[in-house]
Amino acid sequence: MTPPSSVLIVGAGIFGTSTAYHLSQLPNAPKITVLDRTPTPPAPAASTDINKIIRADYTEAFYCELAYEAMSAWSSWPEIAPYYHRTGWIMLDEEGSDLAERIRKVFRDRGHDPTEDVALSEIGERWGGILKGTQTKGFRDAYWNPEAGWCEASDAMAAMMKKAMERGVEYVCGDVEELVLGETGVKGVKTTDGKVLEADQIVLATGAWTSSIMTGLEDDLNIAEDDRVEKQAVAAGVAVAHYKMSAKEMKELEQMPVVVYGENGEAIPPPKENQLLKFTNAHTFSNTITTKTGHKISVPPNRDQHIVPKKLQKITEQLMTSRVMTQFTKDKPVDHWRLCWDCRTPTQDWLLDKHPHPALKNLYFAIGGSFHSYKFLPIAGKYMVNVLTGKGNGQEMDEAWAWKSSRTGGRGAHEKTEPRAELADYEDGPRAVL
Repeated sequence: MTPPSSVLIVGAGIFGTSTAYHLSQLPNAPKITVLDRTPTPPAPAASTDINKIIRADYTEAFYCELAYEAMSAWSSWPEIAPYYHRTGWIMLDEEGSDLAERIRKVFRDRGHDPTEDVALSEIGERWGGILKGTQTKGFRDAYWNPEAGWCEASDAMAAMMKKAMERGVEYVCGDVEELVLGETGVKGVKTTDGKVLEADQIVLATGAWTSSIMTGLEDDLNIAEDDRVEKQAVAAGVAVAHYKMSAKEMKELEQMPVVVYGENGEAIPPPKENQLLKFTNAHTFSNTITTKTGHKISVPPNRDQHIVPKKLQKITEQLMTSRVMTQFTKDKPVDHWRLCWDCRTPTQDWLLDKHPHPALKNLYFAIGGSFHSYKFLPIAGKYMVNVLTGKGNGQEMDEAWAWKSSRTGGRGAHEKTEPRAELADYEDGPRAVL
């Protein structure tokens, strides 16, 4: 395969940023342009956040090994190491669940198990007593992994994009209006201000917005329902609450690990700069709309992502104030809310591949974060570059990250992210038409 002379990456989240970073390292790097609606780090985006979890705790050896590769980069790369905090995590596992055991078996099978059992009765005594009052009813056990941690997400991603721009990557701000077809594939991307950005290869690293960007082009090409990108990856959202900690509380939380409260959500330690204790309600939802041509797709709502329905706020607050981290959240108002949208695939594997339609042979996708992919910021782009240059990543990775002709789910990399509700279930009003 002849290396491209130019690449246009649409979206500056983790996949777009990492791909630009690694493309810019090639000995004969192509002309690289990144398009996003806002300056880096992009907003809104799943990767625009105060912090994200970094861990290798997976039920599949495949992603466990990738995570250790990424964690090595987090601890050693000068661009991102300052934003990485290895605090460990405590994970509570529900009665009837085998998640923790499957995770720990992966560690044992690879010959390195850093975890230890923690009795539920001891949770309130460890880490300076910060988990006193945690509701453990319904849980069977817990385990501690000192190798897990978190990162300052927006700052780390901005640092990587800055390095890519220092190597010649051009960053353009603009909203996508449509993809422009040419005689040999996708000619370029037209923005809402009328500009057309062209390149030999177009990479959509557009996450939860991918279906809304693709739907017009899919209509033009009469692509069948089962062959549309919506069948590959669906936009899903979660509610995130941020609680402002006082100086005294920050001192008390110095020993805080990441807290995984079963399938309910996670609490991440507050960064020193903003002092925000973050809790993510892990119960996801879709936002299904009907397009003008009658196709149903899930898209993030076209509004400020800090607007969260009151019903969803109440459910999320109840998880924190009555069940976990209670002494730091009870009777304390939420500082601010956010809906965080990501792109979820049936097995929660990435989609790093080109479109199979013959008229779209130069259109590539780098999507499918599935709420577990921020940790791979340092390395995801390396694998995407191998796709763009035709080198490939070996049979296992190529099959896992390929466009799927069959879409059975099965057990996935991050199963609890399957949407079981619609955003409209939490608020009044009809669903929109695109």
